[in-house]
Amino acid sequence: MSFNISLSGLNAAQKDLDVTGNNIANASTIGFKQSRAEFADVFSNSVFANTKTQVGSGVNTAAVSQQFSQGALQSTNNSLDLAIKGDGFFILSPEKDSLERTYTRAGAFQINDEGFVTNSLGDYLQVYGVDDSGTPKAVSVNSTDALKIPTEAGKPTKTSNINESINLPADAKALDPASFDPDLSATYNSSTSVIIYDSLGVTHTLTQYFVKDLDAENNITGVPSDPTNVWRVFNYVDEQPVDIKNGYQTGNSAIPNAATLVFTPDGEIDNSQTYSSGYRSNLSIVTEPLGTSSAATPAIGTYDSAGILPNGVDPTQTLTFNLSLTQYASSFQISSLFQDGATVGQLTNVSIGSDGIVAATYSNGTTEKLGMVALAKFSNPQGLTQVGDTSWKESQDSGEAVPGTPGVGTFGGVNSSALESSNTDLSTELVDLIAAQRNYQANSRALEVNSTLQDTILQIR
Repeated sequence: MSFNISLSGLNAAQKDLDVTGNNIANASTIGFKQSRAEFADVFSNSVFANTKTQVGSGVNTAAVSQQFSQGALQSTNNSLDLAIKGDGFFILSPEKDSLERTYTRAGAFQINDEGFVTNSLGDYLQVYGVDDSGTPKAVSVNSTDALKIPTEAGKPTKTSNINESINLPADAKALDPASFDPDLSATYNSSTSVIIYDSLGVTHTLTQYFVKDLDAENNITGVPSDPTNVWRVFNYVDEQPVDIKNGYQTGNSAIPNAATLVFTPDGEIDNSQTYSSGYRSNLSIVTEPLGTSSAATPAIGTYDSAGILPNGVDPTQTLTFNLSLTQYASSFQISSLFQDGATVGQLTNVSIGSDGIVAATYSNGTTEKLGMVALAKFSNPQGLTQVGDTSWKESQDSGEAVPGTPGVGTFGGVNSSALESSNTDLSTELVDLIAAQRNYQANSRALEVNSTLQDTILQIR
């Protein structure tokens, strides 16, 4: 019996050494969780045995339990490196369309040749689908999809609306709109430009010229009192004139119809009435279509299209100017100038927030939310089945995976450009290594003593 007791002690000490050695070997493994050997004494007893004199039968390895304490976070320069600060596991799949799931704390990810985000073994990072606001469409393990980062941003969008916030100088010199010439800066007061897009995503330059009307009293009729604070806005796309619907006409066929802006003595847009040769000034200004003109030389006011866009694009494209204008004693200032079109963009940046939202930024200025990093947790993580490569699978002991979103409830937040280090404490492991070694030596000595006693008994004559 004593031989078996000492032998069980040797086996237990060896197991302790193995566990400690494995912890030390993985001290630099990203996402590794140290293990602890747990032992229990062996005690055999029968119904009629005297428990007061019974001796134990040695030791047995009860379990090798992993310790899921938080490892230290280390910063990196890769935005696809992820770490969970708190509870939860990343969800992985061995194939992009597979329903098989594994779980890990190791967040070293990269993009494969198909644009999917994977770890070094090729397992696919899973995300929840989100709407434009970043809200998950469904939160469940089986609803997750492999994260793919497109290198291009969708299809182009033609420009339809241009929002402007501009101050026109009240002390600007008044000029004759009939003499306007875009090639002569002396014939206009100020100008500004913005890039717009057609239906195929081709870029065009829109330029606006602002002219303070020298003879507004004669140019605008049909109002109770002749206005004096009047500006004209001429629009050109790719240096070609664009007519404004119902716009002001100069009588010069080389000059497009202009929008009329009337200001009150307070410097605000006058929206009290509609002028006979223009707009009520607070309404949007709309151009004629920008497509190919049906007339070789269209007359003033008869443009059915500007003849600017090339064949093959949407010829009915018009531009709507939503204006927020003032006329103060200040310089010409543009507070904001925004257009809603976009061309096909190339990927320029990928960012992942603490809420797990993956956002891709493209060269056309658009940003797309591609998904939310999916997390899962378990009621008993120590019951997870180890599958190697710092990954685990669900088991009966662990319970079913509970899906969640980063930073909500007990789930931890996601740190981008960071990795979770192994939670192995080398100082503690080295002390445990010494203790396991001494334990092994003591059991070896006990086995040696038992052998000596057996030899002594056998030598009795």
